[in-house]
Amino acid sequence: MTGEQPSTHQKARQINLDARIHGTFAEIGAGQEVARWFFHVGGAAATVAKTMSAYDMAVSDAIYGPSDRYVSRYRLQSMLAYEYDLLMQRLGQKRGPATNFFVFADTVAARSYAQREDGHGWIGIRFQHRPLADPSDILVHVRLRDTENVRQQEALGVLGVNLTYGAFYHHEDSTTLIRSLMDDLSSDRIEIDMMKLGGPAFRDVDNRLVSLQLVEQGFTDAAMFTADGEVVQPGEVLHEKPVLIERGSFRPVTKPTIDMLRSASVQFVAGLPADAPPVVIMEMSLRNLLSGDHVDHKDFLARADVLGALGETVMISNYSAYYPVPGYLRRYTHKALAFAMGLPTLGELFNEQYYADLPGGLLQAVGSLFQAGVRLYVYPIKDEDTGALTTVESLRVAPHLRHLYAHLVEQGLIVPIQHVNEHDLHILPRDALAKIQSGDPSWEAMVPEPAIRIIRDRDLFRVHPAAKAGSEQTSSRPRNTKAQGKRGRS
Repeated sequence: MTGEQPSTHQKARQINLDARIHGTFAEIGAGQEVARWFFHVGGAAATVAKTMSAYDMAVSDAIYGPSDRYVSRYRLQSMLAYEYDLLMQRLGQKRGPATNFFVFADTVAARSYAQREDGHGWIGIRFQHRPLADPSDILVHVRLRDTENVRQQEALGVLGVNLTYGAFYHHEDSTTLIRSLMDDLSSDRIEIDMMKLGGPAFRDVDNRLVSLQLVEQGFTDAAMFTADGEVVQPGEVLHEKPVLIERGSFRPVTKPTIDMLRSASVQFVAGLPADAPPVVIMEMSLRNLLSGDHVDHKDFLARADVLGALGETVMISNYSAYYPVPGYLRRYTHKALAFAMGLPTLGELFNEQYYADLPGGLLQAVGSLFQAGVRLYVYPIKDEDTGALTTVESLRVAPHLRHLYAHLVEQGLIVPIQHVNEHDLHILPRDALAKIQSGDPSWEAMVPEPAIRIIRDRDLFRVHPAAKAGSEQTSSRPRNTKAQGKRGRS
C-alpha cells in the first residue's frame, strides 16, 4: 500500500490477505453487498467464516429474537451479539490466539417496489483489535440517497468495506476512521447521521466528538446526543414527537437562557394533547462553535458538559439560519414544532440582508420557517437605562415588513413568552463569560446552580496563558454571519 487512499477493491483485498482477520457477515436487506466485495476480490476463504441473510421475518425472529422494528439499532445489536457469540463458540478455542475475530452486520430498508422513499439502515461491526481481546463495536446509522435500488446496494457495499477496513486499520485514530467511511462515496449518495464507538479499542473516544465530526466533515446536517452523552440517531428521539428547540452558543448557559426555555415549554405544552410531551433540544450550529477558522473541541465539550448537567438533549447542526431547521425536523415528525428565542434574534430574522442568497429572499425564508404552523416563543429584553421592556408587540421591523410581521403575530405564530424573570434580564452570556475568564466570582450569580458546580469544579471556559498565546498566533477567518448573527439570550 502507498500513502494514497486505497480503493474499495484494495481494501477488501488487503483484509482478505491479512491472516489475522476472520469472521462472519450477516446482512438483511439490500442483498449481501458487503460480503460480495470480499468474494469478488479473491481470497475470501481466509476471511469469511460464514455469510448469511435471514430475510423472512419469522426466520429472523427465530435467530435473533422478536423485534417491533426490523431496521433498528436494537435489531443490529441483536445480530452482532448472536453471531459473535456463535463465532467464538465454534472457532474461539481453535483460532483465538492468532485471530482478530469480527462480525459485520447490517439491517437495511433499501428503495424497492414497495418502498419508494430514501433507504436507510443500521450497519455495524463487532471486532477484536488484537487476538484474545474483548470485542469493540462500531454502530452506524445511514441514509441511502440514490434514487435507484441497485445504486443504493452498491453504496452500501462500499460503506461496509470502508467500515470493516477502518475497524482494523484505523481504530487508533478515530478522526481518520470516520473520514475513511466516505472513501469512494459522497454525501450525495450517503448520509451518516449517527456513529457510536465502544469497547477497548476506543477507550479514550468521546462519542460526542464523534457526533461533532460527522457534522464537521459534512456527512450529515445534524447529529444528536442525550444529557448523559449517549449518541442517538435523530429519528430515535424525534419520531412523531412535538419538538421545542432553543438555538445558541451556550457559552455559558445563563439564567435567562434556561428561564426562556422553561417558560416557552410551559406555553408550548399547554397547546398539546396531554399524552404528547415534547422533546426539548438545545441546538448549537457549527457557526456557534467556531473559534477562528476551526472548532475548538475542548470548548465544545465544555458547553456539552454544562448542558448535560442541566439535563438537556443536544443537537449539533450545520444550519447557520433558522429557516432550514423545520424541513430537517419534518423528516422525523409531523407534530408541532416551536423555537424559543430572545427578542434580538427575532429582530435578526426580519433582517433582509441575511437572505441575499435565496431567490425569494426573506419571504422564502419566512415560508420555510413557518411551514406547517411552526411557532416562535419570544423572550423580551429590558432597556438597561430606562427599565422598559421591548416585547413581541413593541418590536419594530422595517416599514415594508410591518404587515407581514403583524400577520404572523395575529396568527399566533410569533408568541410572547408570558412568565419572565425580569430581575435576570440584564444577564448576557458574553458578560458571564468575561467574568469567568477574568476570575471574577460574581459570574456564579448569572448561571443556573448545576452549571455553577460543573464550571467551577472543572475550570471550564477559562483562557489559560498558553492557550491564549497559541490562539493569538493562529490566523482566523471572518465568521459566516449570513443567517442570523445574534443569538439573543442564548
